[in-house]
Amino acid sequence: MKPFLGALVAFTLSSTATLAGNWTLDNDASHLAFGSIKSNFIGEVHHFGKLSGSVDKAGNAKVAIDLSSVETNIDIRNSRMIEHVFKTAGNADLTSALDLAAIEALPVGGTTVIETEATLDLVGTEVEMDVSLFIARLAEDKVLVTSNDFLFLDTDEAGIDPAIDILKELASLESITRVAPVSLRFVFTKE
Repeated sequence: MKPFLGALVAFTLSSTATLAGNWTLDNDASHLAFGSIKSNFIGEVHHFGKLSGSVDKAGNAKVAIDLSSVETNIDIRNSRMIEHVFKTAGNADLTSALDLAAIEALPVGGTTVIETEATLDLVGTEVEMDVSLFIARLAEDKVLVTSNDFLFLDTDEAGIDPAIDILKELASLESITRVAPVSLRFVFTKE
């Protein structure tokens, strides 16, 4: 989770500096998914339906993931995740700052890989992260960011292991893995 969140923030910052102005996350063009494995061999994909974010002219980014928009494709599991894992918190917040020199010179159609640091605040636990991002400038006013490497969320580091234990018990499962793969695609548009 921390790499995924870091990527979101880094992307946001890079796009803003590239064309000096405020940038806004395009929720409809963006996607944030995570996976889980239960009972040792049953893999499932989940996602968040509502993302928002902005980057200011100075490259300060704040991105919010609406935790109540989690979609696991099972209504009772959605409710249990909101109640037990996210503890009815509204958002997970990402913040970051980035040296944008490499992004500023990126032409339309150009791509680059950047390294950045970010902080994820998930249900009161702050997680520091280093992230490698692949950035593509789609247009003068549009930037795409994806992870350059695999992203994984360590549930212990994120402070949600006890909640995973509750989910496992409620669903009468043999196990739920404690590391979740994360996939992201974020598009930001200049205001």
